[in-house]
Amino acid sequence: MSHSGGTDQDRIAESESSGTKPTPEEIAAHTASLVGFHYTVEDYYEIGREEVRKHAMAVQDAHPTHWSEDAARALGHDTLIAAPTYVSVFGIIAQRKLFEDVITGYDLWQIMQTDQRLVYHQPMKVGDRLICDVSLESFRHVKSPEMIDLMVTKNIIWNQHGEPVMTTWTSLAARPGMDVDPELEASLDHVMMKIDEVGQPARTVEPETGRYDLPDPTQRPGAYAAIDFDTLTEGQELPGKRYLLTRGNLTNYAGVAGDPNPIHFSDHVISAAGMDDVVAHGMQTMGLGASFISGFIGDPAAFCEYNVRFTSPVYVPADDSAAVDFSGKIKSLDPQTRRGTIAITAKQGDRRIFGRAQAVIQFN
Repeated sequence: MSHSGGTDQDRIAESESSGTKPTPEEIAAHTASLVGFHYTVEDYYEIGREEVRKHAMAVQDAHPTHWSEDAARALGHDTLIAAPTYVSVFGIIAQRKLFEDVITGYDLWQIMQTDQRLVYHQPMKVGDRLICDVSLESFRHVKSPEMIDLMVTKNIIWNQHGEPVMTTWTSLAARPGMDVDPELEASLDHVMMKIDEVGQPARTVEPETGRYDLPDPTQRPGAYAAIDFDTLTEGQELPGKRYLLTRGNLTNYAGVAGDPNPIHFSDHVISAAGMDDVVAHGMQTMGLGASFISGFIGDPAAFCEYNVRFTSPVYVPADDSAAVDFSGKIKSLDPQTRRGTIAITAKQGDRRIFGRAQAVIQFN
């Protein structure tokens, strides 16, 4: 399904060109009209060997499949595979285009990720040329107790062989028509990344005829070198693990993921916005959770699904580390498929970071 625009989009464009802000109702009407809209990102994304390692370091994942070809081959992989949340590096490109060119009227710093669901069809690996189909799945404009727009976007990611790699659903909450304090607006201008000119890549991908109308892919990855199903019991607890985050970790992750949002590094913006402290990226904490699970299951390629509801950010002070403690247990086991569901808990002190977090794993 394509979309040719309409009066709401025209009014938003006219408002922005005249220097006035579109109303929340205009933004909501335009966004609601886009439910069911699809597009394909025009350029493929090629996974590089060092990018896999950089992302693994950013989410503190030392699993050998991300670092050593010899170790990866010993576990049944022909090259390095990416960590389970590597999609965040690619997905932010698609999301940026979505909110710059399609769903207009929102500032990126006003959009909060609330849920993330990742369904794996096969592991991402070095050399993959990823192609992404993007759609807006749902939209709801809420007026009370506060005005907020709730939406779900979907990405279906394919490789150069036409094989599905991953399907993702991202739930977002956006605040339309916010009046920005002049001090905050000045702060944002002072810290947002400045680029004189951006090069324009050639179009390397054409939408595949009829693919938008196909049902979602259902392929599941194999067990690879995951641990034996028969060694597990329901209710079994995973050994707990603590990860430390500093401002250095946040800045490094922002660079690796290509996310320049200043709430992750700027005290100036945090002060002007009235927030408690700079916060870790949601996908950074989700990545730590995947690293925690990978260390237990033996092979991160065995992830079938991973979903997280974000309930509270990780605050990172300027003069200390933030400690995030992970615990988990085997929630259920299916002897027919030899799959299991692992539920995990993440806390900063007594405060829960995730409201719900679980992964489905294909065991041997």
